[in-house]
Amino acid sequence: MAIPEVLAALADETRRSILTKLREGRISSGELADALGMSPQALSYHLAKLKKAGLIYETRYKNFIYYELDLTILDEVILWMNNLRGGNEDEG
Repeated sequence: MAIPEVLAALADETRRSILTKLREGRISSGELADALGMSPQALSYHLAKLKKAGLIYETRYKNFIYYELDLTILDEVILWMNNLRGGNEDEG
């Protein structure tokens, strides 16, 4: 599990804004940059961090790249944090 990458990705306000926007559904990189008022270069940097953390994935269609949430890694992080707190991983 890539806990350091996930926590680092979530620590940044800009990346949290990107994840919040992606909650609305699949979106192209251009539309995402416009919606967040970011340059494509700045967005690309943050998307790379989110992909490395396993929080998003991309699909390509013709000349467009689309991004979507992939929050399955969060389940693992939540279980790890719960266990760290002294919770039982088997509960829930």
